[in-house]
Amino acid sequence: MRRGWGLPALCLALVAGLLTACSGDGGDDTVRLRVLAGPDLAVLAPLLGELKDETGVDLRLEHRADAETRAPDRGRYDLAWLSSDSSLRLTEKDAVRGLQRTPTMTSPVVIGLKPDVARQLRARVPGARLSWADIADAAATGTVRFGMADPRHAGSGLAALVGVATAAAGTGAALRPEDVSCDRLRGFRSGQTLTADTGPALIDSYVDHQDEANALITYESDLLALNATGRLDDRLEIVRPQDGTVLADFPLILLNPAQRTAYDKVTQWLRSDPVQRQIMRHTLRRPVNTTVTREARLREPVGNALFYPDRPVVLDTLLADYGDPDRRTTSQVVFLLDFSGSMRGARMAALREAFAGLSGADPSASGKFTRFHRGERLTVVRFGGRVLGEKTVTVTGPKDLTALAGTVARGSYSDATAVWSALDHGYRTAARELAADPDRSVSLVLMTDGENNAGLPYAEFVRRHQELPAAVRTAVHTYPVHFGEADAGELRRVAARTGGRMVAAADSSLSEAFKEIRGCH
Repeated sequence: MRRGWGLPALCLALVAGLLTACSGDGGDDTVRLRVLAGPDLAVLAPLLGELKDETGVDLRLEHRADAETRAPDRGRYDLAWLSSDSSLRLTEKDAVRGLQRTPTMTSPVVIGLKPDVARQLRARVPGARLSWADIADAAATGTVRFGMADPRHAGSGLAALVGVATAAAGTGAALRPEDVSCDRLRGFRSGQTLTADTGPALIDSYVDHQDEANALITYESDLLALNATGRLDDRLEIVRPQDGTVLADFPLILLNPAQRTAYDKVTQWLRSDPVQRQIMRHTLRRPVNTTVTREARLREPVGNALFYPDRPVVLDTLLADYGDPDRRTTSQVVFLLDFSGSMRGARMAALREAFAGLSGADPSASGKFTRFHRGERLTVVRFGGRVLGEKTVTVTGPKDLTALAGTVARGSYSDATAVWSALDHGYRTAARELAADPDRSVSLVLMTDGENNAGLPYAEFVRRHQELPAAVRTAVHTYPVHFGEADAGELRRVAARTGGRMVAAADSSLSEAFKEIRGCH
């Protein structure tokens, strides 16, 4: 060990070391900034050397999979560079409030379809312009099997979920809590076969499992880049849904106000026309500067930009309902349908029309989001003064829905209406199903056009319901459809007791009532 270092020499060495740490290796004037970065920013690594040479600012990016869903550590990082900060501005308001942000490029979340699937879907749609509703409809039937990043972790996955939910709501505005209280994405979700925690990981997964999916939902830039790699058996046709997309603007965010000068240098450089052209060529993302001419592949209009939700509860509800994309969930709906004599004629015709619509005959956007979907388990119970018939199918294709329609189409009416006996039967059915599969989601839809005049009185139904296992009482909700002369007060009470919600239907709007209820279970 060398000895003989005097105190003055040691102090000078320490000072020199501190100066080097602040200004850069060798005492240069380089400013080094620590940057929290989303995985989608890794593609910009080749530009960072030029940035350092021309601005004197060295960005040290640390890529984290959770960068867009967790509050940034402002003590650890000087900047954050994300594909989107929309989620953070909702869920981590205190952590990001007032922070300066500068968009650096844009890319919409769109859909890539294998060519044969794209042709098949476009042939069904007037003008061949596909919507989120068309994709949801095709996912529900198993025609579209898609990969999408986990919306709980990845900005692209969350933007896709917001986009399809906004289209499902049909309001043209930002999603409100009431728009997602009865989420209509179950059919859409049934088509997801691949997922990953990040966008780049999703791309790799799709390349490795091209036989498991025929569609990818992610940023336009990712799909364009993937098509150019030669890694695909079939290049993907890019669909920009006509009902709108959510746009990522890749903001650079100033976390450390002391580095504002360096931040301004970086953002000015990134938004200059020459660099915007480089970013466009290298990443296939759209320039934020309107003065930069877009490449041919980026000249297609993105269409309507969908609003991002402005309330945290909306995202919470969406994510809770969508659940874990890696976990396949099963759901069952038990329809308890009144076949008393008063249902003959026009009312029964309306009921059969409603079921035909849910089976795929309804071509409207709302019909496509509410149809029965592949893998869903459906039970139809016909009742009058007693149970008249029952049929259960698990949807694998049209034949199962035809069998179900046959049960609804049969006659065998009754002169009495045992509403509460039928509902008690439904709960006993639900209890058996949950005993066989505790993870299954089971709900009851009760449709009646008259008052209870046979079987159990309401008080006896309540007593029996209270004796059910707690798991059944908690998990199985009843959604009554009020029709004709049914007792609305009693139906509201049973909905409230079981955690469901009543929907009122006039004779001419039974289809709309059933569509409104779909997704609540």
